[in-house]
Amino acid sequence: MAEQTISITVNGEVKEVDASQTGVDLFSDNKDIIAVRLNGEPRDLYTPLHDGDKVEPIALDSEDGLAIMRHSATHVMAQAVQEIRPDAKLGIGPVIKDGFYYDFDVKDPFTPEDLKEIEKRMQRIIKSSQSFRRRVVSEEEARAEEAGQPYKLELIGAKEAEIDEAASTEVSGKGELTMYDNVDREGNVVWKDLCRGPHLPNTRYIKAFKLERTAAAYWRGDEKNPMLQRIYGTAWASKDDLKAYMSRMEEAAKRDHRKLGQEMDLFSFPEEIGPGLAVFHPKGAAVINAMEDYSREMHRKAHYSFVQTPHITKGGLYETSGHLHWYKDNMYPPMRVDEERDADGNVTKQGFDYYLKPMNCPMHNLIFKSRQRSYRELPLRLFEFGTVYRYEKSGVVHGLTRVRGLTQDDSHIYCTREQMKPELRRLLTFVLKVLKDFGLNDFYLELSTKDPHKFVGSDEIWEEATNTLAEVAKESGLELVDDPAGAAFYGPKISVQARDAIGRTWQVSTIQLDFNLPERFGLEYIAADGTHQRPVMIHRALFGSIERFFAILLEHYAGAFPVWLAPVQVMGIPVADEFAPHLQAFIDDLEENLVRCEMDNSDDRFGKKIRNASKSKVPFTLIAGEEDVKKNAVSFRFRDGSQLNGVPVDQAKAWILEVIKKRVQVNNADDFAAATK
Repeated sequence: MAEQTISITVNGEVKEVDASQTGVDLFSDNKDIIAVRLNGEPRDLYTPLHDGDKVEPIALDSEDGLAIMRHSATHVMAQAVQEIRPDAKLGIGPVIKDGFYYDFDVKDPFTPEDLKEIEKRMQRIIKSSQSFRRRVVSEEEARAEEAGQPYKLELIGAKEAEIDEAASTEVSGKGELTMYDNVDREGNVVWKDLCRGPHLPNTRYIKAFKLERTAAAYWRGDEKNPMLQRIYGTAWASKDDLKAYMSRMEEAAKRDHRKLGQEMDLFSFPEEIGPGLAVFHPKGAAVINAMEDYSREMHRKAHYSFVQTPHITKGGLYETSGHLHWYKDNMYPPMRVDEERDADGNVTKQGFDYYLKPMNCPMHNLIFKSRQRSYRELPLRLFEFGTVYRYEKSGVVHGLTRVRGLTQDDSHIYCTREQMKPELRRLLTFVLKVLKDFGLNDFYLELSTKDPHKFVGSDEIWEEATNTLAEVAKESGLELVDDPAGAAFYGPKISVQARDAIGRTWQVSTIQLDFNLPERFGLEYIAADGTHQRPVMIHRALFGSIERFFAILLEHYAGAFPVWLAPVQVMGIPVADEFAPHLQAFIDDLEENLVRCEMDNSDDRFGKKIRNASKSKVPFTLIAGEEDVKKNAVSFRFRDGSQLNGVPVDQAKAWILEVIKKRVQVNNADDFAAATK
């Protein structure tokens, strides 16, 4: 009797194959294929195929392939940990950007020596060619197998809506529970884990890995839960890829904005104030002011109207906007005020819940609504440097890139349906021009679409808004990447993703198209025909937040800001005390022209002063010696140590002001010469 065949589509080509075939058979001639995308879902290579299936191979070095390898590495790491510490309780082990982590409940924190031992044990497991085998289990079976693992039991009992993205690695969103067994060459199950999968065919496909560091982390990110120990690692398709990654990480560590912020005396996070709340020191505030001054100038030229709104509001405003329903967990708790009581303690006047504002848009809507608006006023572009407050859990607060108090360069544009597309094009052009002036030049766009579980408004409105944004994004000529379900609850979003000097990607500017908040707030304008019409609302943050953009620039430039942004633009160092008055007079003149200057009048020797200036990354160190005084000149020393001697003071002043005006980067004498032509 002939074996039954099925019809499947492989890479777009229809094929008749034996019903018993799997991806292992289909791609047996290519050892780089480690899994399949089956009807759009990543699955294990040995998954049974059915008639009508669409099958695509997943290569080890692809984005999906790397994610599968990294998740498989978490299982190997957890197995190694439990072999060394049998009492370790398992948390979750998701994949993250460029790597993975696994959380463990252990008696003693992991040490660097522990990581080395775990790495060695992982190498042995990898070389033993254990295979990953999937089993579907009932909830009762899962509970029996995980009886000694309280965190796994919690996930088994959690409802689908309670499972966050990281925990979903463990439990399928389709209501199906699966275990993955690590099976040795003799067919023995040597370890197992509750997991959604998929995984590699066997451990030998983990080509190159490294355990990086440990950290404390609350179970499922909630500070009310137990504190676990987290081990971070990375894994790559080749040793060369791992080496390149480690080199990037070394460079990133040198550029860490938290380290540079301390070294350059830019900002700090005093414990007395609280986590995620930064204070900017004079030099840091100088950079912030330069950023804001330039932004204000550009917004004035682009015909924005500047507004200002308070930091707190009654909770009703965020009930109207929907933030209290969709965003409450990210807001600070309410403050109950304005309540009045009589002598007996009875309430005579009800109070109100006030909230620190997490967003500026509801208040801007009230400004639009404050009086009748005409179509002649549209587009109306409102702009504010508005400080907002978001309750980020302490475990995710990170330097200036994830804070609890942040200042958004927030604008909201109100326009007609006809103006919508031209305004979006104009906005995107404006955003990219400003980002380029700050020295970022490598961009792509990301389109965030509706989260089916978190949105307001009709499907038709969402479709129109999404299609409009997609069209404008494609017209820009930039690469457009999809971000499914990544939109805020009120509308889809284009985000500008910028690559920095070492190739890392940062989300910077965002543009959101919103038909829903104007409806919720009852916003109207009088159209040309006298009818009342609903405006379209565009949300736009250019920097995203001042604090985060500051951090991005600090790391992009490794602290060596362009002259116009540098906290100190000119450092004066006299060769000897008798030449200080000449140099001080020139410094005073520059300060009259708003150049940010310092004079080193310390008792340090000249050579040490030069070294200190170099460490501070000041773009222009001005030196004055005997010859400079005689010629009424100064000498320039640049960041790379190159010099330009004996420049007449009038020429030096003109050149410095010109370089600042041009907003260019100057690190050496050649850069300076090119900028002053």
